[in-house]
Amino acid sequence: MKDSYQLAVIGAGPAGMAAAQAAAGHGVDVILFDEQARPGGQIYRNIENTSVDHGLLGKDYAMGAQIVQAFRQASLDYQPNTSVWYLDKSRQIGLLQQGASEQVFAKRIVIASGAQERPMPFPGWQLPGVMTAGAGQVLLKSAAMVPEDGVVLAGCGPLLLLLAWQYLQAGVKIAALLETTPKSNSGKALRHLPKALVASEYLFKGLQLTRAIRRAGIPWHKSVCDLRAEGGPNLKAIHFSSSGKNQCIETGLLLLHQGVIPDLQIAQAAGCGLEWHEARQSWQPKLDNWGESSQLGIFVAGDLGGIVGARAARLTGQLAGLQVAHQLGYLDHAMRDKLAGPIQKARDRHHAIRPFLDAYYRIAESALVPLNETLVCRCEEVTAGHIRDVIALGCNGPNQAKAFTRCGMGPCQGRLCAATVEQIFASAHKKPVSEIGRYNARPPIKPITLGQLADS
Repeated sequence: MKDSYQLAVIGAGPAGMAAAQAAAGHGVDVILFDEQARPGGQIYRNIENTSVDHGLLGKDYAMGAQIVQAFRQASLDYQPNTSVWYLDKSRQIGLLQQGASEQVFAKRIVIASGAQERPMPFPGWQLPGVMTAGAGQVLLKSAAMVPEDGVVLAGCGPLLLLLAWQYLQAGVKIAALLETTPKSNSGKALRHLPKALVASEYLFKGLQLTRAIRRAGIPWHKSVCDLRAEGGPNLKAIHFSSSGKNQCIETGLLLLHQGVIPDLQIAQAAGCGLEWHEARQSWQPKLDNWGESSQLGIFVAGDLGGIVGARAARLTGQLAGLQVAHQLGYLDHAMRDKLAGPIQKARDRHHAIRPFLDAYYRIAESALVPLNETLVCRCEEVTAGHIRDVIALGCNGPNQAKAFTRCGMGPCQGRLCAATVEQIFASAHKKPVSEIGRYNARPPIKPITLGQLADS
């Protein structure tokens, strides 16, 4: 690697690859960093090397083969197996690669770190045998591994239906699907349906997945609440309430999913301003129409900028790449706008489905604010009750709660507990999350040894 580049892209998912290609295609000197060994991000994970038939994983996954192939042919510096542990507003990047730390400067940066699954805490969710649906997909794509018969899927969101469909294609017998989407959401989502019809392919895909699951005869429990995992040392059963009845299903594997939220750590550490998106119940960076953040020269693309899906993520990446090329003098204003026009139009069409999905899959407050006994911070073993205890002592926000409890100070740096802690504070103070705030993000963004730090 050189000491400096015109553009550094962080993340080789759909948005990152598109941003890098768009800029490099106009002559920009581009380097792209990614933690994975191969390009594709989460959605196209292991697309070049998977032993699973692409048709089993769906058309959207299969589409990734051509996208990754085109990226491989682009004229840019691609650095896989590389973690970003530091980024500041002066666009200095700290990297970890093969156990060594390096620093690189870039005139422009596009952060495309994607999304993470929203935590879904309830009593017993930390038991061995309880995993996320995303982890189930990772195992399927990267190692062709599927669970034994009897797996239970619980939560809400399109990914839950997709994973159920993929398991059915692989011959897995699913014991039950526990959908936590509140019944009242359907009526609230209907007013967004006319606009959603502009992107009708998403609606048709959802209907196809739903029909396949129903045809398979999987027990599908709706409006599920009061989840409680039971077992010791491993998961034995899942208890829940549905239609006013308490029920129990014996299982050794429970896969959870409650939607996704932007993975903000890198952008926040760089000082990018954030805003609360009430409909999506999450924080996201403040961006202009090209994806540039409040920190000049630092762009955000893809799901990090607000959950948009893989196809729209590529379009946001292309727009960021074009704007970088324009700012660096490779494209004049007129040519940038000419190239961007069709991309912006397509992006807006894909975005049309989001209000409908946000309303339909809006999560009930009872699922966001856990019971006292529930473990919230798995790194430091802090319960929801402990958080409420320090609130009662006068603790006024998540960052102060760190000093009282160490919640958010473990190896994950709050990735798994931040969203839940915010909701607990908001509920206790009877304020919106936008007034509560969130954990500060400070380097190192990823764990680094003192020796590696000294060498950087």
